[in-house]
Amino acid sequence: MTYDFEVSGVVPAPPEMLYRAWLSSDEHAAMTGGAATIDPSVGGEFTAWDGYINGKNLALEPYARIVQSWRTTQFTDDDPDSQIEVTFESVDDGTLVRVRHTGVPSEQLGYENGGWQKSYLDPMRTYFSTT
Repeated sequence: MTYDFEVSGVVPAPPEMLYRAWLSSDEHAAMTGGAATIDPSVGGEFTAWDGYINGKNLALEPYARIVQSWRTTQFTDDDPDSQIEVTFESVDDGTLVRVRHTGVPSEQLGYENGGWQKSYLDPMRTYFSTT
């Protein structure tokens, strides 16, 4: 069994900066605090959070949308990859970042219960507030 959910938050930077940072090894690491290696092309592979997360870029719409296969070291060999869709929408205070995470193994509730906020949205707000 799997489940799907969505989280969102406003980050004080334009969509172009956030999109580029998400797909940059150096900036992804700087904004989250965990090492990342990213091939920023469709089909390109990535790792994030010191190798805890890995996947591939499935679709890229510059400055608007990123779709990636996504799995962590906590996934079992029997768990298929989950998928994230990250969208970037310009708003008055910066960018509304939405993360739709689908196909998450049902026993892994940490992603929905604050994991995305703590590991991505909060650090992104801090990083882009000081850059």
